[in-house]
Amino acid sequence: MISSETQPPEADRIRIGECTVTLSSREVEVVGARRPRRLTPKALGVLRVLVRQPGRVVTREELFAEVWPDTLPTNDVLTQAVTQLRKAFSNDEDNGQAYIETIAKTGYRLLVPVQVLAEPVPEAGEGTTPPDVDTADQPGLPPPAAVPTPARRRWRYWRRRLLLLLGVVMLIALLVLTVLLLRRPVPASSPVDAAVENGTRVIGSPERPYRLITATAGFETYPTLSPDGSQVAYEGANEDGKGGSAIKVQTSGNAPARQLLSPPEGANDRFPNWSPDGREIAFARFGAAGSCQVLIASATGGALRQATRCDGTELLSFDWTPDGRGLVFGSMVGRYAHRGIRVLDLATGQWRAIEYAVDEDDFDYAPRYSPDGRWLVFVRNPQLGDLWRVPATGGTPEQLTNEAAELRGWAWIGDGRHIVFGRRVDSEARLYYLDVARRTLRDAGLDDAQWPAVSRRGDMLAFVHRRAQFGVFRMPPAGGGGERLFASSGRDGQPMVAPDGHQLVFSSDRSGSFNLWWADMQRPDSLRPIEGLRPEARQAPDWSTDSRQVLVVGRDEHGEAVVYEIAPRDERLQRLPVPVEQPLQALYGATPEQVLVLERDAEQHTRLSLFDRSTQPWRRLASVEGVSQARFDRSNGRVLYTRLAAGGLWSIDAGLNATSVQQISEDRPSRWRYRTWTVAANGSIDYLGSTTACATTLVRLHAGQEEPERCLDAQRLSASNGLSVSADGKDLYLALAVSDGADIGVMRLPEQPPALFPAFGKLLFLNEKGPS
Repeated sequence: MISSETQPPEADRIRIGECTVTLSSREVEVVGARRPRRLTPKALGVLRVLVRQPGRVVTREELFAEVWPDTLPTNDVLTQAVTQLRKAFSNDEDNGQAYIETIAKTGYRLLVPVQVLAEPVPEAGEGTTPPDVDTADQPGLPPPAAVPTPARRRWRYWRRRLLLLLGVVMLIALLVLTVLLLRRPVPASSPVDAAVENGTRVIGSPERPYRLITATAGFETYPTLSPDGSQVAYEGANEDGKGGSAIKVQTSGNAPARQLLSPPEGANDRFPNWSPDGREIAFARFGAAGSCQVLIASATGGALRQATRCDGTELLSFDWTPDGRGLVFGSMVGRYAHRGIRVLDLATGQWRAIEYAVDEDDFDYAPRYSPDGRWLVFVRNPQLGDLWRVPATGGTPEQLTNEAAELRGWAWIGDGRHIVFGRRVDSEARLYYLDVARRTLRDAGLDDAQWPAVSRRGDMLAFVHRRAQFGVFRMPPAGGGGERLFASSGRDGQPMVAPDGHQLVFSSDRSGSFNLWWADMQRPDSLRPIEGLRPEARQAPDWSTDSRQVLVVGRDEHGEAVVYEIAPRDERLQRLPVPVEQPLQALYGATPEQVLVLERDAEQHTRLSLFDRSTQPWRRLASVEGVSQARFDRSNGRVLYTRLAAGGLWSIDAGLNATSVQQISEDRPSRWRYRTWTVAANGSIDYLGSTTACATTLVRLHAGQEEPERCLDAQRLSASNGLSVSADGKDLYLALAVSDGADIGVMRLPEQPPALFPAFGKLLFLNEKGPS
């Protein structure tokens, strides 16, 4: 029961939930934590206000008035204080959300009981009143301490000696262990160290921790490993002369691959998944006119059967159930649409929906059972995705990561305590290890790696290794004869041309680090990086109408997303006080005082908000929910945007009035390619796509009419994270692959170091397990 009593101001130690807070030292003691956690003075001030009214919603205005009196703070400072409180109260099972609840657009509420603790009474001999002093008539003094009995004194005497003896034994054991370790030969700590012998002799170049088992000029993608890790199945080019793609099977060595089946002409076989017993492979076959089937074949290539029909649009995902009797599917769209995760029983063809909370705007992708079958982990909204988990029988979803990133595949490792996943970061995709219990991340040390797969035995890792080099091109909408701008050996992307048609900003790692670059295209020697800014690669920058300033989302020294306004010609950089939890994109509105900000809030929902920045703090004027990207169409005075929940394009007026929403296109852009479109000053809308016959296509929508699809470049793929068009619509600025290709890499996963005390480590593991 939550107490509603006001805490006395003189109370110094308070029990809040399962934590103990000492106000004078600003320390929070958490059960299981090795040391107290210290709060900042402002976070402690917020806690004092919440503690006085547990269970009641305390508004932001009340908190500002008490903790930041006589100032004009932004919402950011309060959000940071609450975030620090949650981190202080967090343990291995939660992130502090169970202590403080966010009430959207209102304030915060303390959810746990509050209890005043008595000050600890020191033992006799440590400053207490001697037993022979009468304290009955001395108010404020504690009662006299009890005099220890002879038996108690003997117990204390032997306890001290026992502890001393135990300490000596542990010290001797530590010394012996140190000597044994020092006498062992020291192996090379990494492949880089192994390339030099004794620090004096070069042996050779460092060995990679992985090897590539394919080495063709094409694309091999979506690997899956047999349970024992000896074979890899993946998607590759069809060798039967019919075009399209097929499923290849190859040993994890470098033996030639064999094609599993020959798909019909014009069909593409994709997304292979090896069954738990290693006897079958499930995959999707995409045909003409959007047809789609999920098929199951023998791992040797025969006994083909259909599991279910599907829609051939996009983002199909499925995996086997642990017993191999069914397939688990993520959200589906089109004719077979279903929001949320379902399980298909292969014997009966019956579907069973997993009962859990899923919002209308959520799309749950790539669900997989944990090795013990107790959990389902999935990616929620892969455009701006995070990993979530839910009990396999249904229940409340839990968020495992807080990345809001473009996730590119994931897999369980070993016994299910860790996950490996790919995500785009800066100009590349990398793999990361996630400790599921502790919610901590570690870089896997693999460059240009994505779509990982792990054998069920847990010792082999396969992944897609793609090292594409992209350049910035200026190209007419008709295609052909594109001109490359500012050639380099780096990777360029997100080219955004200014309304004046002369200036260009783009992201690039051409200098060795990831930066935003600016140039006046009339003076190629003006090209330079914008110092003091690390851009975020999720969304492209936005120019002001006078071509003097740029809004861009970047990351500060702590990796937090912030909005900057840049005057690139003058080399001025300003951080804007945007009052949102996590900004994803920023755009100029209809007037200089208005800014549109795409944000993700504390409940992991995205919204596009219109702010008036002429006041401090900024005033939120209107919002629209579930947006994944936006562009301002100045010629028509409207905002164009894509949604997380569906493919297509929508419009809304400049004031974000809900009654003005209209759908512009039902299928372009697709949900996965939600950033491959732009709007010109004349109101025309351009979409980039890809077909089997043309690597980069263009569809232009002008004056409400969709023009025929054109082939911009038959050989080179376009980047998927931003393009722009000149004010008159005569020139496209886009990033095209100069060199490209994808191979399959395999490696043995590094072994976990053995625990010093195995029994104790096993006990910790049992304590970290979730509900059964």
